[in-house]
Amino acid sequence: MFQIQQGLEPSDWKPVTTVGAGVRELRVHVKGAFRVLYVVKFAEGIYVLHAFEKRTQRTRPTDIAVTRKRLRDLERARIMRQ
Repeated sequence: MFQIQQGLEPSDWKPVTTVGAGVRELRVHVKGAFRVLYVVKFAEGIYVLHAFEKRTQRTRPTDIAVTRKRLRDLERARIMRQ
């Protein structure tokens, strides 16, 4: 994540448009496959929405649902702070 904090692109990522605009999936391969779903579209920082171990080719619907809910909650909280 350090590269991302510095404004650089990580070496292994992809957009996750099924969750929402600006959401990206960082792929981590260390003793298995892990995913970190995060959003970088907000000027004040990077928000990690969900992290999980990837065990199949397809991302589980529950992982997508958790990430969508957290993104909605984040967006709602940001509106309330304004």
